[in-house]
Amino acid sequence: MDSVLLTVSSSVVQSSLLAFSASKRPSKENLVRYSRCRWPPISVPLRYRNRVFGFRNGKYSSGPDRPLRVSCLNGTKKEPQSSSTKEELGLDWPVLQRWDVPWKWQTVTLTMFGCGISFVLTGLLETSVIPYLNLQIADLNLDQKSEILFVDQFIVTAVVLGVIFGITNSFKPYPDDIFRYKFKDPFNLRNGWLLWAGIGFVGAILAIALTGAALALFNSENPQRETDALVRLSPLIGSSTISTACLVGITGVLAPLLEETLFRGFLMVSLTKWFPTPVSALLAAAVFAVAHLTPGEFPQLFVLGAVLGFSYAQTRNLLTPITIHALWNSGVILLLTFLQLQGYDIRELLQGQ
Repeated sequence: MDSVLLTVSSSVVQSSLLAFSASKRPSKENLVRYSRCRWPPISVPLRYRNRVFGFRNGKYSSGPDRPLRVSCLNGTKKEPQSSSTKEELGLDWPVLQRWDVPWKWQTVTLTMFGCGISFVLTGLLETSVIPYLNLQIADLNLDQKSEILFVDQFIVTAVVLGVIFGITNSFKPYPDDIFRYKFKDPFNLRNGWLLWAGIGFVGAILAIALTGAALALFNSENPQRETDALVRLSPLIGSSTISTACLVGITGVLAPLLEETLFRGFLMVSLTKWFPTPVSALLAAAVFAVAHLTPGEFPQLFVLGAVLGFSYAQTRNLLTPITIHALWNSGVILLLTFLQLQGYDIRELLQGQ
């Protein structure tokens, strides 16, 4: 009798277990649903994965494996922000994005110091070499002086650019947006270098005009401008075609190439390693204005430098600030040349008397 009861009981238990295991067997729909759950952030070893999900050797098993706890929280997983969301929030504006700067502060300090020293030493070397060339500066005519100034600026530009690229050469290949001079897509709405150069140039004219008006309103005294570069160059402006061409080459080509590569392409980009891009643009603009050694023109130069910096941040192409700088400088030279030919005393105009 006991053996009969034992046989019946074992049969009932076995059938119950089989029914229970059949009811708990995961279907394809359940597996799809489980795959959408948030699993714990662990990496399950490959040899244990079949056991975790109740499979052994490709077949389902109802053995006494420990279940894996999962949390299925529908709708709580944070989705990555789409490009449209970033555009709505303004997070993808190039002017707010930093550069991926590969060098550290030691390289920045060494490069800026090297540029300053090379600029000074080049001038001293040229001064010492001139007597050996039997050149008497005072006896030269204006065209010859213009040519010497052009050669001087060409040498300074080559030396300083050589220092910049020589020190940073160990970090090549540079990221795509560092020291970038590309003529591609000039009118692209987002980062067209020529389009934004035109926008920046118009913005620079308006900003500098407003700055000059504000200074004139709050400062009734005429600033002393005897040390300004334009005042020193005034005898050469409009004196001849050769002198005008040399001055345009100096101020419209060589100076923008040198200054924008140094102050925007290197200094401003380097500062974004520690400061936001707008702050870096303003800091570089301040250094740019101070480097001209004309305290009376600091506000206007600072505004111009800020426009150059923000335009460069928008396009990540150095052709943008170079073009704005070239248009500004050469435009001033050509305007003063026109006034000189019309009989105006440009030195008196520049001094604001």
